[in-house]
Amino acid sequence: MSEVKITLPDGSARTYPAGVSGMDIAKSISEGLARNALSIEVDGEIRDLSRPIEQDASIRIFTWNDKGGKYAFWHSSAHLMAEALEALYPGVKFGIGPPIENGFYYDVDLGDLAFGEDDLAKVEAKMIELARQNNSFRRREVSKSEAIEYFTKKGDPYKIELLKDLTDGSITFYEQGNFTDLCRGPHIPTTGYVKAVKLLNVAGAYWRGNEKNKMLTRIYGITFPKQKELDEYLLMLEEAKKRDHRKLGRELELFAFSEKVGMGLPLWLPKGTVLRERLEQFMRKAQVKAGYDPVVTPHIGSKSLYVTSGHYEKYGKDSFQPIHTPDVTEEFLLKPMNCPHHCEIYKVKPRSYKDLPIRLAEFGTVYRYEQSGELHGLTRVRGFTQDDAHIFCRPDQVKEEFIKVIDLVLHVFTALGFENYTAQVSLRDPANKEKYIGEDALWDRAEREIQEAADERGLKTVAVKGEAAFYGPKLDFMVKDALGRSWQLGTIQVDYQLPQRFELEYVGSDNQKHQPVMIHRAPFGSLERFVAVLIEHCAGNFPVWLSPEQVAVLPISERFNDYAASVINELRSRDIRGILDDRDEKIGRKIRDAEVKKIPYMLIVGEKEAQEQKVAVRKHGAGDQGSVSLPDFIATFNKEFAMPV
Repeated sequence: MSEVKITLPDGSARTYPAGVSGMDIAKSISEGLARNALSIEVDGEIRDLSRPIEQDASIRIFTWNDKGGKYAFWHSSAHLMAEALEALYPGVKFGIGPPIENGFYYDVDLGDLAFGEDDLAKVEAKMIELARQNNSFRRREVSKSEAIEYFTKKGDPYKIELLKDLTDGSITFYEQGNFTDLCRGPHIPTTGYVKAVKLLNVAGAYWRGNEKNKMLTRIYGITFPKQKELDEYLLMLEEAKKRDHRKLGRELELFAFSEKVGMGLPLWLPKGTVLRERLEQFMRKAQVKAGYDPVVTPHIGSKSLYVTSGHYEKYGKDSFQPIHTPDVTEEFLLKPMNCPHHCEIYKVKPRSYKDLPIRLAEFGTVYRYEQSGELHGLTRVRGFTQDDAHIFCRPDQVKEEFIKVIDLVLHVFTALGFENYTAQVSLRDPANKEKYIGEDALWDRAEREIQEAADERGLKTVAVKGEAAFYGPKLDFMVKDALGRSWQLGTIQVDYQLPQRFELEYVGSDNQKHQPVMIHRAPFGSLERFVAVLIEHCAGNFPVWLSPEQVAVLPISERFNDYAASVINELRSRDIRGILDDRDEKIGRKIRDAEVKKIPYMLIVGEKEAQEQKVAVRKHGAGDQGSVSLPDFIATFNKEFAMPV
């Protein structure tokens, strides 16, 4: 072809000579775009801007403001760090060095050298020195034998091991300055784009995640095109440390972990249990209103249940090992999912088209065997509770039911102050269909129904390939917290596969048997993860209706303890959760302690309050609010801080 047709994101098309590069296209659009361009997406594949385009294609040019731009930027930064390490520590051997959500890491083998946090500044300085050389990232296709010969001569066994899994004809090297790496790309045009560097920490990581392999040194870092952006990021990290849910969980006495109980198995303390129960009550009320029926299922199930569902085939190796009983014919698993159990509930009696939709909801605890190195507070645990529900409906009801679930998810976000979110349509990876079950036609239908429902509700969506569940596509809600970090919380999935596998049926209006469609939904997702995100989002300052302790009654001295006790008793009788601080301490100390505990309201009582049957109100973080009668405080409180409906 002498010319290629390039389709831009807005649907317009331009013609260019065959072999045109992404940078050439960026320049033809605007000089500003060319200055800021970092990578290009060509028919769904992120590439270097320098690679020629030989066929008609749909493209999108990525800048720093795009995920694809940051991906290339941080991938290139990992190579820049590797070049700096090789310059400072000749003989270092390299594992893998991918970009991650925020920054990058590289796993390296430094032999007997002790490398720690104190060495990071030296590597940072070398990276800046190399970045200023403005060396180009050059892509070169090599044969498998040539690649093996290169890394054999270099003495890098990890790269040779990676090469064994690669197909000849698909192998590429990337070079910048004096450094060469085995890599598929993509990369930014030159090292000069990297202006600010911070290496964050050093950790250990087994080669290829296998505990039987050697422990390598993993170095984490992040880079930016401007120093100002790095400074802002470091300030955000400091704020994140203050908001860390593990730290606040201890300080606010919400949850704990015990080695004797087991890694990744949280213990909910009394205050944390109140928080959980309030979230569950909130969701239960919303579900009753939306027509859900509650169910309860066991914490274990027969292995055959998960073989039927497909979960054992897909996740069996990552689950806890089977439970054996004295009966050698029995084999159970800790429940990894609630959906197979709900399918069996659907099957307990015949169903008619008039019965549908059937909405079954459960706060079901499930268990997944996460690697110990992946456990992280409440965000990654081995036992967690899902606000799970499954809707069994007719095909003509799918869109309506899906829209109702979207509304429920948005109700949750509004009630809990999550205002910044993106709806992600999570699709199959068409290049790896073996990861999924079911017919193409049903997948296409489910993906179309999700997009139509999202469009009808006016949601801004992004489509991401490869993020679907093995049985169906999803609408995942990516929520940004107060620090701008993105979390995946609510999820809704359309599933034509499990009803087929479990032979679910209903009798239609034609008196024939039909298969229902299954919608999986979990607005919170994992309750543990949701609480962790909520803690960090609001820095432990929960909405008043949700706070474990809403009011602290603080007598000025022990002379007023009796009146204070009558106040707390009256509050509790009106379903206001409070504590009485009748310690022999000065009132200033009591106020400070209540502030540290982030109790929303403090009611201070002394001689005047006792005589007039009033309370002096202080608000957490806002100070004195004046004196009011206790009945007036209770009436206003219950009106303003009732659980959202």
